[in-house]
Amino acid sequence: MEHVDHILVVDDDREIRQMVADYLQKNGLRVTAAADGREMRSILDTTAIDLIVLDLMLPGEDGLVLSRNLRASKHRAIPIVMLTARDDATDRIIGLEMGADDYIVKPFSARELLARIKAVIRRTRMLPPNLQVTEMSRMLAFGKWRLDTTARHLLDDQDVVVALSGAEYRLLRVFLDHPQRVLSRDQLMSLTQGRDAEHFDRSIDLLVSRLRQRLLDDAREPAYIKTVRNEGYVFSLPVSFVGEDDA
Repeated sequence: MEHVDHILVVDDDREIRQMVADYLQKNGLRVTAAADGREMRSILDTTAIDLIVLDLMLPGEDGLVLSRNLRASKHRAIPIVMLTARDDATDRIIGLEMGADDYIVKPFSARELLARIKAVIRRTRMLPPNLQVTEMSRMLAFGKWRLDTTARHLLDDQDVVVALSGAEYRLLRVFLDHPQRVLSRDQLMSLTQGRDAEHFDRSIDLLVSRLRQRLLDDAREPAYIKTVRNEGYVFSLPVSFVGEDDA
């Protein structure tokens, strides 16, 4: 039987929930709705969901908190499209850093939301297999660092843990899966955030800068992530797999 994608819409506005649910259902998707984080968690614990449409401005726990918590939970692989009334670059970057795969600004058309949902699902399923979440313990080693791909954090050569945001982790995974290869901003945006680069592609520059800080990489003379003028970025060191027994 053909799989029908199941979308969870989380919004405290009943009219928006109903409008979105009706439109998505008319276009062949299954839809479940929730008014807040508590209802969202209850649904996720009992239902298989393919994508979450998550409002930023929710009572109690807002969309940023819920997105960050989702990325630290067993549901971390579910893509998120965030709804926001704020058309501000800083808010968008924060949303992406907290784990959102895409965003859409209110007021929005249901047709545009449907297109974004389909694009995120398609690109998520097109990611290289080794970018998918796995329960198997594995480490990727480079320079003085190891990346724990189960816990999603860095370990230095003294086994000190360095936490990563969801966006930082996804960006580092892309670099480690394509070492010593120049990646454009368009490619990085598509692989890490599930969307094509538009006028907003500078969010990648900010994420690279923050990731360099996590790696203690001097932006003036970086050892790990080098800028290739007019092309993008390249992770310059070789990467090796470290088995559980070796770690």
